[in-house]
Amino acid sequence: MPRVEAAQRLVLKIGSALLVDAAGLRSDWLAGLAADVAAARKRGSDVVLVSSGSIALGRRVLGLPAGPLPLEQSQAAAAVGQIQLARAYQEVLAPHGVTTAQVLVTLEDTDNRRRYLNSRATMETLLSMGVVPIVNENDTVATDEIRFGDNDRLAAQIAVTVAADQLILLSDVDGLYTANPKEDPTATRFDVVEHITPEIEAMAGDPISGLSKGGMKTKLLAAKTAVAGGCAMAIMEGSVPQPLLALAQGANCTWFLPEGDPQAARKRWIAAMKPRGEVMVDAGAVGALRAGKSLLPAGVVKVQGRFGRGEPVTISGPDGAVLGKGLVRYTAEEARKIARHRSGEIESILGYPGRAVLLHRDDMVIG
Repeated sequence: MPRVEAAQRLVLKIGSALLVDAAGLRSDWLAGLAADVAAARKRGSDVVLVSSGSIALGRRVLGLPAGPLPLEQSQAAAAVGQIQLARAYQEVLAPHGVTTAQVLVTLEDTDNRRRYLNSRATMETLLSMGVVPIVNENDTVATDEIRFGDNDRLAAQIAVTVAADQLILLSDVDGLYTANPKEDPTATRFDVVEHITPEIEAMAGDPISGLSKGGMKTKLLAAKTAVAGGCAMAIMEGSVPQPLLALAQGANCTWFLPEGDPQAARKRWIAAMKPRGEVMVDAGAVGALRAGKSLLPAGVVKVQGRFGRGEPVTISGPDGAVLGKGLVRYTAEEARKIARHRSGEIESILGYPGRAVLLHRDDMVIG
């Protein structure tokens, strides 16, 4: 059974119904959550918060009525609410010495490889600097075609993007039941789900809360994404004062067990991609890559094919033998220009600053 206190990288999803009630922001509950986040950071865990609540907060400020809103009003409410939400997290975490950052994403940011790499690089940099990113869907610009639509699935995608080992969905239910426990008193809760079978999926019901968009169906979709990416996922009732502390002390929940670990899952994903080009490296780079290093432009002797940033390429040695595959951080044209050059020369060659590595070790499969 996973233990939340042992998480190396933790993604925590907060639903609107937990954060906002009829009176507004639940400040006392948020203070308890901040204590949990600070404790996790003190243990050495990276923490990412995926938080709903911007539209719920914004509509109160704008005096908009309850119920579904037209797209324009929903986006306006999000624009107002995002400021409120970011400030609330900043103010509650700052006394613990925790720095926060707001990260707004759309479905396109994870579907498009270039945007995916940008998002991943930004999140990795923030986490490496000890920052807690506060992630939300960019409701001010997102339309139906580019929306996740619920933060359960967004949280799962973020967990996979940052290679988290645990995802906790704080919800208005304390786990997955055989039926909706609000309607069926005989329903029983699963402590652990090892495999998400069609029978398990058939047990999903509709949302219980009037504020929450995501029902159990969306949580199961989130679980399928998370566990395939090597991330354990838990569903728990999150309204208690310190939900992570409660979970560590044995609170009711349902754990979905991962398929392997996050890094192995990511490597499988990269290995399965069809390469769009080839990068040939010198003998020195071969040794560095086999030692687990990233590929610098100076080690590249030849670039073949047509590819964009974030697309898969084959990596080969000076004898033509294939070493592996990776997601390249430059276009084919850019890669040709900076090949054989030091990272410090990239800006003068391209006319703009670029990333120091051509292929990062986290985006490669070697061997």
